[in-house]
Amino acid sequence: MSSNTRRSFLSKALAAGSAALLSVKGIAAEPEENEEIKELPSLQGRKILFTYGGWPGHEPEKFRDHLVPWLKNEGAEVHVFATLDPYTDKALMDSIDLVLQIATMSQISKEQEKGLLDAIALNGTGMAGWHGGMCDAFRNNTEYQYMTGGQWVSHPGGVIDYRVTITNRKDAVTKGLKDFAMHSEQYYMHVDPNVKVLATTRFNGAINSWIDGCVMPVVWKKMYGKGRIFYTSLGHNLDHMTKVPEAVDILQRGIRWASASKYLPAEKWLSPVYK
Repeated sequence: MSSNTRRSFLSKALAAGSAALLSVKGIAAEPEENEEIKELPSLQGRKILFTYGGWPGHEPEKFRDHLVPWLKNEGAEVHVFATLDPYTDKALMDSIDLVLQIATMSQISKEQEKGLLDAIALNGTGMAGWHGGMCDAFRNNTEYQYMTGGQWVSHPGGVIDYRVTITNRKDAVTKGLKDFAMHSEQYYMHVDPNVKVLATTRFNGAINSWIDGCVMPVVWKKMYGKGRIFYTSLGHNLDHMTKVPEAVDILQRGIRWASASKYLPAEKWLSPVYK
């Protein structure tokens, strides 16, 4: 056996042994590039911060009353605030596994923004959200938008009928789901070209002819530092979402995925739109 062959064999053996050791200790091995995560983590024991407020048209109280009982039923410890002040409480933010926020068109102070972004980027806290509560909050804060991966800019026609296409059927968040119809606001967004897109929608140009045929991301995942970020643009009103089982499944699954930032390795992907 040549020296090069011997070195290659030993390297592979050591790698296999390390992976086996990690498995025995219950530590998740780093996933390969493009490897799909097969199962979603449980919310049992997760510490979740739920902040709500902002524009009342997106029904923050109704979403609170719908989601918080579900989170608790899943075994999560939920801290609920009608203010963004908890973002400045470092001890609290250090303990939080996941932030859920509905704060459409509201403002955030420098101290609040720093507390939130540091918790995500540096400590690995996850964040999950939907519609304008996450991606039409804090319009003047570009670093926040860098974190979320997108910003709402229009919903031509207001509440209309449109379809959602599942574009990634291997990811655990969308696995097993079929394309479905929505009656809600069809969000036109400015989106980070390197998010992992799970579902899209197509505009027909009936309202604005110049966007006819445009395909827009609806559901995505990304990383911001150590933190997992999940977003779905579905859900202008609570009943718009709850009338569509697929929309509810996507949000719940995305919440589970994002809650595991501190406990599972970062998923690796690189799929830029512009090559």
